[in-house]
Amino acid sequence: MIDWLRGDTERPAFDTDIDLGDQRLPIVLKRLRNARRLTLRLAPDGSEVRISLPAWAQSREALAFAHSRRDWLADQLSKLPPRQVPGPGSTVRYRGAGLIVAWDKTAPRRPGVAGDTLLIGGPDNGIEQRIRRWLEAEALRLAEADMRDYCAAAQLGPVPIGLTRALRRWGSCSDKARIRINWRLVQAPDHVRRSVVAHEVAHLVHFDHSPAFHALLARIFEGDIAVADRWLKDHGRGLYTSFG
Repeated sequence: MIDWLRGDTERPAFDTDIDLGDQRLPIVLKRLRNARRLTLRLAPDGSEVRISLPAWAQSREALAFAHSRRDWLADQLSKLPPRQVPGPGSTVRYRGAGLIVAWDKTAPRRPGVAGDTLLIGGPDNGIEQRIRRWLEAEALRLAEADMRDYCAAAQLGPVPIGLTRALRRWGSCSDKARIRINWRLVQAPDHVRRSVVAHEVAHLVHFDHSPAFHALLARIFEGDIAVADRWLKDHGRGLYTSFG
């Protein structure tokens, strides 16, 4: 991520796409009311370049900023793991472990875990979609159980929980009455997923990041938050290399 303060010089118009090596990515601008500078980042899945900018900033300044940082963006893009397409013989991450996909057309269409294997049947087309639907269902099942654990620990009643496909946030609690968790966390180790759910449950009581919030989170979460946060920082982007 790169920040850039507003300059005074006029800048020429720039293309809303950018060439990074052999890939051409769109540049997506998002105006934020409270932003004070331009912030440049690559989408976690490498699908686009994103710039957050203040209300006063001009679009051409943001585009010029992106194009002036082409080398940095190309370097960031090169560091992303190559996308993996789930299919027979490939590996699917599930709860921190790798499962080898085994396809047998006579097996049930719904995937099932058998040791270190993910067995899936049905036609050989649509395997990726069926595995993704299964992972999403597992993500919701696990997150609901996590939510019940942490709501009980915080002396709260259960709340609705849903999944998100966000490309930036791992969890959200926007209205203090519902939690949303990124479905890709089903690929991470259990303590990482549970740390995100515990974080959002703590927001049901403290809708901020005050000392009281952190004290509650430390009380209800059984693991080390710093360790879980470090895992996401180091490995989170890798959760976007499958399923587009």
